[in-house]
Amino acid sequence: MAISKTYTSPNEHGYYGDFGGAFIPEMLHRNVEELRSSYLQITSEPEFAAEFRSLLKDYAGRPTPLYYAQRLSEQMGVTIYLKREDLCHTGAHKINNTIGQILLAGRLGKKRIIAETGAGQHGVATATVCALKGLECIVYMGEKDIERQAPNVARMKMLGATVIPAMSGSKTLKDATNEAIRDWINHPDDTYYIIGSVVGPHPYPDMVARFQSVISEEIRWQIKEKTGSELPTHIIACVGGGSNAAGAFYHYLDEPSVQLVAVEAAGLGVDSGMSAATTQLGRPGILHGSKSLLMQTADGQVIEPHSISAGLDYPGIGPMHANLFVSGRGKFLCATDDEALQASFALARLEGIIPALETAHALSAMKQLQFAADDKVVVCLSGRGDKDMATYMKHIK
Repeated sequence: MAISKTYTSPNEHGYYGDFGGAFIPEMLHRNVEELRSSYLQITSEPEFAAEFRSLLKDYAGRPTPLYYAQRLSEQMGVTIYLKREDLCHTGAHKINNTIGQILLAGRLGKKRIIAETGAGQHGVATATVCALKGLECIVYMGEKDIERQAPNVARMKMLGATVIPAMSGSKTLKDATNEAIRDWINHPDDTYYIIGSVVGPHPYPDMVARFQSVISEEIRWQIKEKTGSELPTHIIACVGGGSNAAGAFYHYLDEPSVQLVAVEAAGLGVDSGMSAATTQLGRPGILHGSKSLLMQTADGQVIEPHSISAGLDYPGIGPMHANLFVSGRGKFLCATDDEALQASFALARLEGIIPALETAHALSAMKQLQFAADDKVVVCLSGRGDKDMATYMKHIK
């Protein structure tokens, strides 16, 4: 099997190195094959590209700012820029991908849209574009996440989506994904599944990364405006499945001078049994249609993850990121629940920005890195913290 010669794109079978592929039930083969055989052609059509770019600009509010965080920079002793994905319509980077996929669904003639969500941001973004296009929307969400992300559940319902709780397992993102896949198996003809991260069977990891790559496309020209160079020294992003990191890294994957830093959720501690640090704890396995790194027992049962952030509460990682980890191209760190909370309050009080708990993991990890005084660091601020206020309120002193 030919190995992809770039970190950016998988080979023809959907593999990034040893990770990827499409491991799907026979009932879904037609759907996935229809998508695989057409997504590159459709997305490269001038009419599609023009509509996608128009909606990113006029509806989602792109480009998002690259903000010099002066007080945070002074505290950390290095120049820090925040890529403000929290300023996108719906409050996170997720809208970039859902705009692209809803346009694809329309061109494939699908009238019913399903999605899974953890933190609720992908669910809100999916409900948003379904309302925009007048399509039925069903969002699967773990019962535990429904409780801790109540504002986003309310937003989805206001936008017209049906929110269905996943009651099995840990009642979080993994279980919501299981339910969404079951739905898709039962409705193969009229239903399109908008996957929210760089996970799932090929072509989803590649397709989502391409839609999110607008993040790093903008970073390149924005940081050149500010520093004279398109190349920062570091790009840091949180990783659950890994869509905001894929977008922030994409146009730098083949730039070896730029250190790519992915930050996972250590939960109560990597070795506590209550963690979601997949690269530290996982080994190769199959989950939700692709081969990647997966937290699992000796006999292959999925280990339930834990994170204070619903969007990082996932036992696997996207195959692109698994390849970055194994190859050494990416540096993978992790931050605990408490470290993420501390980083959230620090950013709020230094810069007047309340980040999502997911993003806070990336901010926290800067303390684990050694920077030179002239380094230029970009942190992908993947989402805003409104949805996490119930959690934050428990820790306000």
